[in-house]
Amino acid sequence: MDTTSIRNFSIIAHIDHGKSTLADRLLQITGTISERDMQEQVLDDMELERERGVTIKASAVRMSYQANDGQTYEMNLIDTPGHVDFSYEVSRALQACEGAILVVDSTQGIEAQTLANLYMALEQDLEIIAVVNKIDLPAARPDEIAQEIEDLIGIDAADVIQVSAKTGEGVAQILEAIVEKIPPPKGASDTPARALIFDSHYDSYKGVIAYVRVMEGVITKTDTLRLIASNVVTTPVEIGIFNPHMTPVDRLNAGEVGYVATGLKTVRECRVGDTITLGVDGAAHALPGYKQAKPMVFAGFYPTDNDAYIDLRDALEKLQLNDAALVYEPETSQALNFGFRVGFLGLFHMEIIQERLEREYDLDILATAPSVEYQVVLRSGDILTIHSPAELPDPSVVDEIREPWMAIEIFTPEEFIGPIMDLVTKKRGVYFSMEYLDSKRVQLKYTIPLAELIVDFYDRLKSGTRGYASLDYHFDGFQVDRLVKLDVLVNKQPVDALAMIVHEDDAYHKGQRLVSRLKRLIPRQLYEVPIQAAVGKHVISRANVKALRKDVLAKCYGGDVTRKKKLLEKQKKGKKRLKMIGNVEVPQEAFMAVLRLDDDD
Repeated sequence: MDTTSIRNFSIIAHIDHGKSTLADRLLQITGTISERDMQEQVLDDMELERERGVTIKASAVRMSYQANDGQTYEMNLIDTPGHVDFSYEVSRALQACEGAILVVDSTQGIEAQTLANLYMALEQDLEIIAVVNKIDLPAARPDEIAQEIEDLIGIDAADVIQVSAKTGEGVAQILEAIVEKIPPPKGASDTPARALIFDSHYDSYKGVIAYVRVMEGVITKTDTLRLIASNVVTTPVEIGIFNPHMTPVDRLNAGEVGYVATGLKTVRECRVGDTITLGVDGAAHALPGYKQAKPMVFAGFYPTDNDAYIDLRDALEKLQLNDAALVYEPETSQALNFGFRVGFLGLFHMEIIQERLEREYDLDILATAPSVEYQVVLRSGDILTIHSPAELPDPSVVDEIREPWMAIEIFTPEEFIGPIMDLVTKKRGVYFSMEYLDSKRVQLKYTIPLAELIVDFYDRLKSGTRGYASLDYHFDGFQVDRLVKLDVLVNKQPVDALAMIVHEDDAYHKGQRLVSRLKRLIPRQLYEVPIQAAVGKHVISRANVKALRKDVLAKCYGGDVTRKKKLLEKQKKGKKRLKMIGNVEVPQEAFMAVLRLDDDD
């Protein structure tokens, strides 16, 4: 097909503003999917995506549309995730497009992710088509929201398309706007082939399947291909298009979106953002913008049954085939034996991986509290990067500890400014600016340590603002602070999985709360169990779990008091001996108590 008849576009929106529903209607109107095969969230084929109502993986589909001018257009829709943890995938998907449909909920207006994804699209110089969705709801304010969009990005409120993706009202207008406003692709077919990988997944028969947008040149099924960043050479098993299911074709031309079944065995060789070119007489330079997704949050994953260690390793290996942003390495813990330190893009990403491990691989996992990556500057001048508190060197050799800080944007109705400021201040946040979007909505900007953000910040923000506030964040840099390692000792033995790195000012308060929590959670033994929180050699808090006491005097009725004393003395000696060799089991709830330290008791 001639490139002038091709339109490549993406749908961008905040979570739950109707992106996947709008994609369903477009597929229905263009006849890409028959009425019989139609179901909700067609492009979300993962069970977890359907259940949670969020898109986790980017996906693509080709539609054929006959416009009012009588011409037939090939439209490639690239559906992107909306959650902030997957913004890297969104940025790659946008690079494969010439335009974007910006969807805004007519009841909620512009939210944090709306803006974050919009700025990403504007950076890629994309043509924006603004759409106000959910106009069928009683609380809809389409004209008001259209004006909000005009004030924000300068698109005339009259040009904002008002639709209901659920009922299909106004959706045909979007297709006409795509034809009129989004430019056709520019790449020439007679130059060396270059195709951008914007997503990938693993197939046990065809190896890694790369989702590509051909920027220049032509790729045929007989070509030998080379991936520029990883320098891997491969012959494709198959090339094709998404229609919406994978349909093999003989060639992909400049401007087209499709897939390449590479036959490669790991996603690491075929990363999102890499460039595919020809193995012979290919392009010398990669397409711009390739960078590796960097994990920000780390947690220990341990099987509750030690025999399942191999199964956990195999499951993580298989998940990594579909998710190049997932990293893991083996680690051991005194309390939990063998497991893995796993790196994630954020807490939502961690939740998804944990749920997939438990569902798809039937594993019972114990997860430790998440921690972040710290930079430790030693007195020798060396810089160490550590992913867990257990890796922190002895304080005597440490010069300073740097922690990651994030720049955050919070969108909220003005009545909640007070609770938000209070929350951010408690979490060591630093105020940056405040801007009114209209008479009632405010955008607040702060910087905040990532360690304070990952645990319960989002939940507290939502509960403190009755669900009205929305949050976006991005990495700002590392900053030096007075950080210390808080150790937890159960029965005088350090439990490395409960250790954490905290600010010096919070150490006493957190140590005390943690000890109080653990006292309630650790089951009573036949001997007294001390629980201590310590910073270095200093114990800052202690509590004892009282001993279970068998009534050894039950059989003594009357008689000499010395006999009773003898029995009690014997019991005391037995308990002492038991305490020396006793092993205290720490339950899963104890590890999760670290997460809920700031909750009010």
